[in-house]
Amino acid sequence: MSLVEIGLIAVGLAMDAFAVSITLGLSTKWPKLREIIIPGVYFGFFQFLMPMVGYFAGIYFANKIEDLDHWIAFALLGFIGGKMIKDSFSKRREGDVDKNSFGFIKMLVLAVATSIDALAVGVTFAFLKVDIYTAALMTGIITCFIAMIGVIIGSIFGMRFKSKAEFMGGAVLVAIGIKIVMEHVFF
Repeated sequence: MSLVEIGLIAVGLAMDAFAVSITLGLSTKWPKLREIIIPGVYFGFFQFLMPMVGYFAGIYFANKIEDLDHWIAFALLGFIGGKMIKDSFSKRREGDVDKNSFGFIKMLVLAVATSIDALAVGVTFAFLKVDIYTAALMTGIITCFIAMIGVIIGSIFGMRFKSKAEFMGGAVLVAIGIKIVMEHVFF
């Protein structure tokens, strides 16, 4: 598998992290450097780690996870998306920022939920005898930068459409969870 093919796979894997990063950006008026970097680090690290785990765990582990991975991702994304939708209806003053948006637990849950597909890709890499270190590193770095761009894009739209944007961000997370389930159940 060529570096271009690995790069394209990495970009594909990063799209869920990108969408979630946009929703995180919606909760910031002007994101500080820390608020831009945190999602990149979390999502990038887990998109690096999960293919490695999948690669080394092999077929045995993948068969156990394959039946549940989509439900786990759906539950995690649905919970956080539902909370965002609920929060969009709460009365907040203009300029208020959800201080918990970049908290450890929330970021950990989002990073795990958006990287479960990378676990299966790691198993595929094992079958194709791909250099896992190069593939995982590329995936992590690409995801890191794409997630940081997502936060910036989200903050631009969030300043203009705060509560509507938060509602839409939550709906996007729920939709991503539903998409993951649909892909595994029907296709």
